[in-house]
Amino acid sequence: MTGMLRDCLQRLPLIAILRGMKPEEAPWVLEALADFAILEVPLNSPRPLESIAYLVRHAPTGVLIGAGTVLTEAEVADVAATGAKLVIAPNYAPPVIGAAKARGLIALPGVATPTEAFAALAAGADGLKMFPGELLPPAAVKAWRAVLPKDTLLVPTGGVTPDNVAAYRAAGADGFGIGSALYKPGMSKDELARKAAAFVAAVR
Repeated sequence: MTGMLRDCLQRLPLIAILRGMKPEEAPWVLEALADFAILEVPLNSPRPLESIAYLVRHAPTGVLIGAGTVLTEAEVADVAATGAKLVIAPNYAPPVIGAAKARGLIALPGVATPTEAFAALAAGADGLKMFPGELLPPAAVKAWRAVLPKDTLLVPTGGVTPDNVAAYRAAGADGFGIGSALYKPGMSKDELARKAAAFVAAVR
């Protein structure tokens, strides 16, 4: 499953975090994010499992659909039932990682220190969400990259903008989780498409 995550990040190193999206908005959000290979609906969004199930059914082949803010084993089971393949958490929780791997899902836990990073990898994580990104600048990515296994996927999340992705990439980041800098509830399809295009241009 790590290979699937790596392939999607190589196609476009961005994870669209759609916090607050309603299921009714999913069709036009999917259209506006046509270039994205990974879409995440946090579970603290309105009726998130409906949105995730819609994206699983309607996203183009090869697009990885996942849930964010997954905090419990029961939530992992709920996500698995939608057909989604990716479980993202803001924290390092071994039971959540274990539940995801037991169901053949990709586990991307949040870590904030090298100690958590090594522990998450030992627990079976497929990659590491460096969170919060505001506290983990490119210098931190470079330092982690020097000590972690060389094939570790590092995905800074939070505080990433089109202006700083180049510095993160140069430091060794494999991808980025993009939340409110990309999508906010209430925005229009055109505004989302513009923001998406700016991020795509920045990473390409």
